[in-house]
Amino acid sequence: MAGGDDDYVYDEATGEWRPASELAAAAAAKPEVRDASGNILADGDAVTLIKDLKVKGAGQTLKQGTVIRSIRLTDNPEEIDCRHESIKGLVLRTEFVRKR
Repeated sequence: MAGGDDDYVYDEATGEWRPASELAAAAAAKPEVRDASGNILADGDAVTLIKDLKVKGAGQTLKQGTVIRSIRLTDNPEEIDCRHESIKGLVLRTEFVRKR
């Protein structure tokens, strides 16, 4: 790597090597993800459902008060990836959850 003192990091989203400072700026520009009460959510947080939700394709309903652990943030600030013991690939809207 000729010139510059910047470290390069492989960006899996684009498949390119990019300057670390550029990726840090892009990460800082991501919007905050907030729950129904306005609390900021982060990867790994646990959330509680604030209403009963019918899960399309699974034929079941998640009840109000159900705890979902280890959420993952997505590119959409209104959605989070979740795991539930009986439903794989669950995506919930942040308007239906509250941080524990």
